[in-house]
Amino acid sequence: MHIRDWPASERPREKLLARGASALSDAELLAIFLGSGLRGRDAVATARDLLAQHGPLRTLLERPPAQLAKLPGLGPARVCALAAALELGNRHLASALERGDALTDPAAAGRYFAQRLRQHPHEVFAALFLDTRHRAIAFEELFRGTVDGAEVHPREVARRALAFNAAAVIVGHNHPSGNPEPSAADRAVTARLKQALALVDVRLLDHFVIADGPPVSLAARGWV
Repeated sequence: MHIRDWPASERPREKLLARGASALSDAELLAIFLGSGLRGRDAVATARDLLAQHGPLRTLLERPPAQLAKLPGLGPARVCALAAALELGNRHLASALERGDALTDPAAAGRYFAQRLRQHPHEVFAALFLDTRHRAIAFEELFRGTVDGAEVHPREVARRALAFNAAAVIVGHNHPSGNPEPSAADRAVTARLKQALALVDVRLLDHFVIADGPPVSLAARGWV
């Protein structure tokens, strides 16, 4: 049965228009990009096959475009459209922080860190420097490590905060393992950062851990 013969409430495009994109499964979202499936398979079935054989979604989308274009059901045109859509999403996410608006939604900072750090195969520690009104001044990747960790120097974070004349800092790092749970070392680094920044009158607002799933806020757990 072709997708057009499905009940309207089950068709991916109609479901998106009626209930929003968040109501769709990974396969349904991917199927909208495909438009059509392989011979004898509809777009949703083709998308499910792609995710089953080359996924999950994060793994699939992090492949270089040249590799994606070789997968069944894709190809250069579809891969270009998919890459463009991902970049549009990234730029939309970053725009609120980069256009000088005050940061009023802490979760937005977590999503921004996720967009900037999640694709790294090694651990990266970064900082977002804010002014007195919590508007973004700069974002910097400060330390890089292996898949096992990055050595963080609180004194260097404080030095960069002073260089930007920042009043507050949000930091974050990724866990390439995919495990989002903050480690004991993460909590210890957070405490040291808070102390070092306080000495130069800069507030540490949060520390995000980026891995699989939503960003984890150490501030939300009372550890900042």
